[in-house]
Amino acid sequence: MKPLVGAMLVLFSATAMAAEPSRPNVVVILADDLGFSDLGCYGGEIETPVLDGLAKNGLRFTQFYNTARCWPSRAALLTGYYAQQVRRDALPNGPKGGSQGTRPAWARLLPDMLKPLGFRSYHSGKWHVDGARLAGGFDRSYSLEDHNSFFAPQNHFEDDKKLPPVDPKHPSYVTTMIADHAIKCLKEHATQYADRPFFSYVAFTSPHFPLHALAEDIAKYRDKYRGGWTVAREARWQRQKEMGLLTCGLSAPEREVGPPYAFPDALVKLGPGEINRPLPWDELNAEQRDFQAAKMAVHAAMVDRMDREIGRLVEQLRVMQAFDNTLIFFCSDNGASAELMVRGNGHDPAAPAGSDKTYLCLGPGWSNAANTPFRRNKTWVHEGGISTPLIVHWPKRIAARGELRNDPSHLIDLVPTILDAVGGKRLESWDGKPVPPAPGKSLVPAFAKSGRVTRESLWWLHENNKAIRVGDWKLVTAANQPTNGAAAWGLYDLSNDRAESNNLAGEMPEKAQELEQLWTKATNEFRELATRDLPAEQQSSDEPPAAKKKAKAKKGTE
Repeated sequence: MKPLVGAMLVLFSATAMAAEPSRPNVVVILADDLGFSDLGCYGGEIETPVLDGLAKNGLRFTQFYNTARCWPSRAALLTGYYAQQVRRDALPNGPKGGSQGTRPAWARLLPDMLKPLGFRSYHSGKWHVDGARLAGGFDRSYSLEDHNSFFAPQNHFEDDKKLPPVDPKHPSYVTTMIADHAIKCLKEHATQYADRPFFSYVAFTSPHFPLHALAEDIAKYRDKYRGGWTVAREARWQRQKEMGLLTCGLSAPEREVGPPYAFPDALVKLGPGEINRPLPWDELNAEQRDFQAAKMAVHAAMVDRMDREIGRLVEQLRVMQAFDNTLIFFCSDNGASAELMVRGNGHDPAAPAGSDKTYLCLGPGWSNAANTPFRRNKTWVHEGGISTPLIVHWPKRIAARGELRNDPSHLIDLVPTILDAVGGKRLESWDGKPVPPAPGKSLVPAFAKSGRVTRESLWWLHENNKAIRVGDWKLVTAANQPTNGAAAWGLYDLSNDRAESNNLAGEMPEKAQELEQLWTKATNEFRELATRDLPAEQQSSDEPPAAKKKAKAKKGTE
């Protein structure tokens, strides 16, 4: 009988092991237009206890970057390439890019790389990637294609099939809808696929404009911001220094730098309380202060509610007993936005701020505060436009609790990091053709200790805003700057000046020239890759970026 008992024990053990996925699960949570300092654990005053808790029991990266814009960031996150390499953002004299670009066939999304390992993949929220979700490798999807209302989306899809519009008389808040779908997928996974690992990509639209929030959430912050952005920005910076997040100074507000795109009619529609420059708070009149404080209260409410919905997602992981072996990432697609516009159903100035009949944007004053202590905003590739929080949480494999990681890193690193963590690898070929090497690095070594990720450079280009970082040196220029010579660029030593306050290009022209040459070399290499086997319909367009943006904004497709 003993051999039989032993055989039964082995069989029982094998069955028990099969009931649990041997690989970790992965959850990537992406916010939309969140500022670097908006979360409590990054210096903000907004209540974000769930994300703060993940940071306390995990890691916070202090130098993690995005692409400065929504669609290129999503391409980088899901493919592991710079968006320009896969035709998802424009290159000078290159193929059509931007949000209308189509990836080469070899530029697969992460779910295709996870399928050989047995993963099921779920998408919930914003898409803004070319192609359909299920064709991109996801098994289930809720895709929100309407970004004009947080209460009554009219254009949304489940598993690539269009859903009925939400009746404005019976509204549903989008942030909750996205979390509901993600949780529904996890519940289904627990009952039907418990022996397989999962990848859940949860792409919230919060706190992107229009600033819409639930009335009870807004009430919580109604009087919070009456002291203004100057005071809020200073307080956030002080908290960041106390946390050890940063050692740089506080960038000076650029009072002549307003929204990246001009929609002068928006100021008329929004009324006398709106302003399009980050002026000192004490220069605003009483009406402007009331209007601006009300806007920031809505922004805070949106972030607060997103944190609560993430809490529901985390609780579902706990119920499934999957929390400890789930690798969770949280980050944002770009910095806070200085944009000001009115689209969708328009703006009713008599309606309460944050309600469905309003169309408010954060604007340059508060986005400057949200990106504390950095310079500029979404669209620009100065630090304020490209810096995002990155929280990483994985109890089973990350021993550190509440530690900081200072490794310069980027959204292009998430694919190699996830594949490294789950024991996978990039696709080497597709349709019989080799897949080009990708630029990202695995961050898994940094899970153990800061400073273990080495790289030659990080590169940016968006609407002629350009930058490159090599070590602690960063060269950056804005689209409206001269195009030739060292004077066109700012050179900054980020080891002590991430606020980009002390331009060293004049003192160190050789270093500026060296970095400019590296930027140009990388750009040429990316153009060569993007134009291989280029379909005729994606040939280069001479239409100026600003003209394309203005036409696109009128359509309300961002």
